[in-house]
Amino acid sequence: MTAGPTGGGSGARDGRPDPAAERPRGLRRRSARRAATEPAGPGSGDTLAFVESPVQLLNVLEWLYAHIGRGAGGPAEVTVVVLSNNDPMTRGQLRRMAELAREEGVGVRWEDARGGASAPLRTVGSLSGALRRARRVVIGDPFSRYVQLLLTLTRAPEIVVVDDGTATMEFVAQLARGERLVRWHRSGRGGIGGARDAVYAPVSAAARRRLTPGAGRSVEVFSSMPVEAPDGMTLRANDFAWTRRRFGPPALTRGADLVGTNLAETGVVDTEHYIRAVTALAREHGATRYFAHRRESTEKLHRLAEEAGLEIVRPELPLELIARRGPIGRSVVSFPSTVLHTLPLALAGTEVQVSACDIDPAWLTEGASPRAEGFLAVVTGTARDVHRLRSAPSTGR
Repeated sequence: MTAGPTGGGSGARDGRPDPAAERPRGLRRRSARRAATEPAGPGSGDTLAFVESPVQLLNVLEWLYAHIGRGAGGPAEVTVVVLSNNDPMTRGQLRRMAELAREEGVGVRWEDARGGASAPLRTVGSLSGALRRARRVVIGDPFSRYVQLLLTLTRAPEIVVVDDGTATMEFVAQLARGERLVRWHRSGRGGIGGARDAVYAPVSAAARRRLTPGAGRSVEVFSSMPVEAPDGMTLRANDFAWTRRRFGPPALTRGADLVGTNLAETGVVDTEHYIRAVTALAREHGATRYFAHRRESTEKLHRLAEEAGLEIVRPELPLELIARRGPIGRSVVSFPSTVLHTLPLALAGTEVQVSACDIDPAWLTEGASPRAEGFLAVVTGTARDVHRLRSAPSTGR
């Protein structure tokens, strides 16, 4: 398995972003002498952003780029707090994204938020003062218990939710219906309930109130997904303008690339069905590379390499940036995933064709949420409608 593509367009050099690449107007680059591990803040600016994934950090940069001149201030006014978990792939991508953020002049503070039993209490305590002072709080995952707890400590008059992919669709829908915030794949048998959920329920309810627009409090959702904002909430479109300006255009290969998903790891899709489907898609489309989701298991990826004959690529950055840097296939095929909505935006102006492959209901596990089939169908259906994607047939039965 390879760590990631190393060639590409004008924004890549030896697999790393070119420090000399053109920077977008509005995002001022901070001195390159600043160490990649140097903490900043929090509290150095008016805006405090909490991210737990590389994509969330990417979308904070997109939000800042889109809001320069709309009262968001500049990079120096934003401090990103990375609430890192212990997954090696996630940590690696987060560190690379933190480097990019610092190059754009954004302060970054790294928190090993799950590094032991005392880490959550220590992290929350260290952030409480900054949370009280912040005028604006930006979050990437409203379903995160960590983030929900932090929301109960702030009285910031502005809350911004930056895109976390398909989860954003569910968040907006649940908030509009007045439901408790529960991830869609946990909504089935064994998904919710129990002592831990009961104990945490008051915190979740308080966070939901903080995420609801009200007197003296505005809530904005910054998203590339097809969502309709509830009354009183501001919705702004994320068109990946920063990504397109910062990287590319990419070099294109003649073959097709497949995009992986962690639906098997989350218990939604049966692993055997998934492997057979990927193998059939690779054969049908002539694909040679498989871009792995950062949470896909090593065992499953080894099987895909052997049985489907695919080169497994573990990207070092979010796929939107990897694809924009290139090289990328002229055809990209993905199962229901956020990238069906984001890649067409990041690759706008190129000749890359993104295709969607539905999940056959027969692939779902017995423990999958009853909502899984409908939710996944909505992800692919809306992507086809909005971006006019081609359909890749469901195979692998």
